[in-house]
Amino acid sequence: MLRSKSYTIAAALALAAPSAAWAQAQNDILIGVDEPLTGDVAASGNYVTDGARIAEAAINAHGGVLGRKIRLVIEDNKSNPRDAATAAQRLIVRDHVPVLMGAWGSTFTLSVMPMLIENSVPMVVETSSSPKITTSGNPWVFRIAPTSEMEAKSFAAKISQFNPPIRKADFLAVNNDFGLGSINAFKTALSAAGVQIGAIQTMSPDATDMSAQLATIKKSGGDTLFLTTEVEQIILVLKQAAEQRLGQRVITDGGSSSPDQLIAQAGAAANGNYFTVFFAPWFPEKAPYPDLAKAFVQAWTGQKYPVPGMTEGYRGYDGISTIAAAITAAGKVDPDAIRQALWKVKVKGLNGDISFVPQGPKGKESGQNEANVYIVKIVDGKVTLQ
Repeated sequence: MLRSKSYTIAAALALAAPSAAWAQAQNDILIGVDEPLTGDVAASGNYVTDGARIAEAAINAHGGVLGRKIRLVIEDNKSNPRDAATAAQRLIVRDHVPVLMGAWGSTFTLSVMPMLIENSVPMVVETSSSPKITTSGNPWVFRIAPTSEMEAKSFAAKISQFNPPIRKADFLAVNNDFGLGSINAFKTALSAAGVQIGAIQTMSPDATDMSAQLATIKKSGGDTLFLTTEVEQIILVLKQAAEQRLGQRVITDGGSSSPDQLIAQAGAAANGNYFTVFFAPWFPEKAPYPDLAKAFVQAWTGQKYPVPGMTEGYRGYDGISTIAAAITAAGKVDPDAIRQALWKVKVKGLNGDISFVPQGPKGKESGQNEANVYIVKIVDGKVTLQ
């Protein structure tokens, strides 16, 4: 149970009467969680859910929200867009949740979004990076994770840190909204920084043999490979790249990889490679709110959750903390009131300050947070901050 004063969201919760329309029969305030708990990206979805549970415990330990406990209602989207939409429908129609968090992958989140408009229920997006999520005109969407463009822009600002310099970049990405969006964003940012663009290769989400793509990339003669996919596939790519003696440094973007897991499972093939992350649990003292980061790390390890999962788990914590702050600001458990309150929240999160700026067509703007991006490198089996 977290008791750090850094959990200022929970400590500041005020008492108020719930809305009659959306006051559940239970005393608890329900929050829907739509995550991949089984399937190809189950590890990441479970980590996010674990982080959400830590936030739930912390908030309830400090008095809950509006004088009531919050309770997560968790649905498995099975790492599948269709099941993500079905999970959201169950949460909204069956469980009557007034707000959701989800749905990890960009493809999953995009499949859920029509349901939000149809039922007028807001969702905090904790992971997905596709630009379409906040530019398609859905006023019920609020994303705390950075877009691919934000990540690429932040990376390009740090490009001078690389020695030898990045002169020619190749790309290997999963063939979905996440991967393709990342390729486009990084191509634009790197080209603007004077980097030559080389080979561009894609792979299906369930692919296990990337030797053909890596052979094409090797022939390109680039010095840096930008890799975009989930952690299990990253491990395979790094091992196969080492077998082919690729020679290029690898930079994994998207913030969803776990360097600890790569060290454990990819071994020497992980050494010398770089990763963008949005929470650096190895260096909590470097976080925008060090006491908060240290308390989260302590709570995570205290629950004996897998240590590599913290780089994903923080998303669930920040997502639920943001939702709790919005319900508090709304003063009632009502979807539209929560949506309006999300525009006003200012939350101290593990990634930094969380607040929303409008993105998308006028009158139908989605909310987008300006998130922090870190670059880490694996050196001799250890994570270092760049």
